[in-house]
Amino acid sequence: MCDTMVALPPATATGRLLFAKNSDRERNEAQFLEFRPAARHAPGTLRCTYIDIPQAAETQAVLLSRPFWCWGAEIGANAAGVVIGNEAVFARTPPGQEPALIGMDLVRLGLERAATAEAAVSVIIELLERHGQGGDCGHLHEHFYDNSFLVADHREAFVLETVGRFWVAERVARTRAISNALSIGRGAIWRASPALLADAQVRSAADLDFAAAYLDPARDALTQGRARCARATELMARKDGALRVADMMAILRDHGPAAEGDAHWHPAHAQGRSICMHAGGPDRRSQSVASLVAELHPDGQALHWVTGTSGPCLSLFRPVLPGVALPPHGPRPSDREDPATLWWRHEALHRGAVLGDFAAVLAELAPARDALEARFATIMAEALPEAPARRAEAMAACWAEADAWEASWRKRALPARALVADDGFGETWRELSRQAREGAGSARRAAS
Repeated sequence: MCDTMVALPPATATGRLLFAKNSDRERNEAQFLEFRPAARHAPGTLRCTYIDIPQAAETQAVLLSRPFWCWGAEIGANAAGVVIGNEAVFARTPPGQEPALIGMDLVRLGLERAATAEAAVSVIIELLERHGQGGDCGHLHEHFYDNSFLVADHREAFVLETVGRFWVAERVARTRAISNALSIGRGAIWRASPALLADAQVRSAADLDFAAAYLDPARDALTQGRARCARATELMARKDGALRVADMMAILRDHGPAAEGDAHWHPAHAQGRSICMHAGGPDRRSQSVASLVAELHPDGQALHWVTGTSGPCLSLFRPVLPGVALPPHGPRPSDREDPATLWWRHEALHRGAVLGDFAAVLAELAPARDALEARFATIMAEALPEAPARRAEAMAACWAEADAWEASWRKRALPARALVADDGFGETWRELSRQAREGAGSARRAAS
């Protein structure tokens, strides 16, 4: 389960568009950050996660946050300033199980092939109509779903929601959040597929309430997508007109209304699902495994902030410049524990806190985390007007400082211990950690 949000000027304090997403996946489904340079391609085919499609003549330089096993990406940005995140959504009709393009493929394809948000929406629509969507998107458990997308550049943003090859799009007016539920209602449709209008038996898009007609209420009761979408919308509204990067980071770290003011809140006792998601027990397998915040400037400049690690509340957001290769951060992870990788190194801190005194660790860590992120913001603001080499040096220095901070907190975090009356919470965490140590997870293999 995931949450994605965007704030357009004048909802922001600086006049810059802000975009944010938490990617929620299974506990051992490591995600990795990858930079791919722009490229030209000879005529031929491209292997996505499950199928081959025609390759584009040229592709943009892209920053991707990818589950280790698939070709596509959960979140990403390109050098032209386009950012995209997707959400699993569930309709009354079952999702496709035959291998086709998956939503994560469409995120990457939109980033690689488009220079504006509107063009990326068109790329996704064209590929969806031509190739369809379908295939298993789970790690240890089968997971089939349709997709929604939030697509933005420094000028505008769009929500694109799909059911099979049907689609509907909305142009964002001010702020917008999406989660694991269809959400485009009557009067909000900007474009819609003719096949959808025929299926819905309406004369025009103005007559269609897409969410009401197609949303699966039983699945929404399970995922609580509408509730999380409402929570993100509420949190953005509290700072409307004054939203900053730090506010979007704070929203991605939100544990829900029940956790506000609770000095003893622990994921083991969480009810339902929250924006900053922590897995728990056998019925809450997903957690926030990677996060991104993008700041898109009116002049076309951009600055991205990524964790590359799970649990944004326990993670640092690191700066990334569009089109600039990432600083060294270890090899690509898999579902096997590997402290050489950024993602698995952080798991020592994350799992220690989740299985131990979470509230105490977070209370001590959060002020230091926020202070260091503020320091990074100052460093990058001073470096942005400088030459490219100076900007890259500033980014690398922030990453080195983040690595040192992370290492110190891995040592300082309280040791993991079993929780009292944890109702399976600690048991499932320990079992997944055992599988990671022993390499006893899925047969998934890393995609190229």
